[in-house]
Amino acid sequence: MEYRKTITLKDGRTCTLRNGTEKDGRAVLDNYILTHEQTDNLLAYPDESHVTAEQEAQFLKGRTESAGEILIMAEVDGYVAGLAGIDSMGEKYKVRHRVDFGISVDQAYWGLGIGRALMEACIECAKKAGYEQMELNVVADNSRAIDMYKKAGFVEFGRNPRGFKSRLSGYQELVYMRLEL
Repeated sequence: MEYRKTITLKDGRTCTLRNGTEKDGRAVLDNYILTHEQTDNLLAYPDESHVTAEQEAQFLKGRTESAGEILIMAEVDGYVAGLAGIDSMGEKYKVRHRVDFGISVDQAYWGLGIGRALMEACIECAKKAGYEQMELNVVADNSRAIDMYKKAGFVEFGRNPRGFKSRLSGYQELVYMRLEL
């Protein structure tokens, strides 16, 4: 799936939202590692990623060729400031109407509107692909993210009090949210 849009950030800079391509493998992997070092609210720790830049490039190539999945980059001055993507829940009839959503933004770029723009881009792509429901899970303590999701129309449909087991703080409660498209 392909996507491209230019937005103006809250600080006046221009940000390009576009699908990651094969040539972006190294930059996307570097952003993944950085953002996963910066917060304990994401699924994995940087040392748990065993993907090479070449493998990431092939993953991005597959996403570009996909009709229903995408990874979108937020570029500011040629730098990958954030990533977001949608992943199908599966091809079986009972779940193919659902898509999973994930997002990460470099902490140096928080508060500029990149997260919201990436989320809106993923919603647009999910609708275009024909999904009927977008889903995510978010650490309950991440109130900024939860507020952003609620403003976009996501609703909570459950919680898992031991959803993540953090190396830093023990168990973290996960909030399950969904958006009807």
